[in-house]
Amino acid sequence: MNGEEALAKLLEGNKRFVAGTPEAKDFAARREELKQGQHPIATVVACSDSRVVPEYIFDVGLGEIFKVESAGNVLDRIGLGSVEYGVAHLHTPLLVVLGHEKCGAVTAAYDGHAEGNIAAIVKKLAPAVKKAKKGGDKAAEVEQAAAINVKKVMGKLRKLPPVKAALESGALKIVGMRYSLGGAVEIIVKK
Repeated sequence: MNGEEALAKLLEGNKRFVAGTPEAKDFAARREELKQGQHPIATVVACSDSRVVPEYIFDVGLGEIFKVESAGNVLDRIGLGSVEYGVAHLHTPLLVVLGHEKCGAVTAAYDGHAEGNIAAIVKKLAPAVKKAKKGGDKAAEVEQAAAINVKKVMGKLRKLPPVKAALESGALKIVGMRYSLGGAVEIIVKK
């Protein structure tokens, strides 16, 4: 499966998710298949928000998505290494950065909440918030900051040597998406 085919599969799955008509899944049989190894079709960088579950959103089964999750899609060295693993060792043909509506981490950064270890998340989100924050409607600016952050994360991922090599060879497609809490995803950036 190439990146375009993987993207089409995820988008078709999202249509089923929105319609409430997921495909039937035989988890027992799939677990047995996966004992031989994993061959996911996509590496997905998603927010750790409990409402954002890529397998459900894209109506895929076990072993189809290699997930890297953190609040606000913020990636440290471990997260970056996980993306590199998905791309370079699992050879996923698609890399998705999945932002979402009403992100609590982006809202915390917008409001300047920085207690404890949350400060590290807020610091990483600050450039996107600064770019979006113009003194207008808070909700709209938070959504804009989340979209800016997706693009920023994509830019950082493109510079990782395994990602850069896979993009240049045509073995990888990278897509930025926004998930609406109503169920639908939209493509923000596609490369």
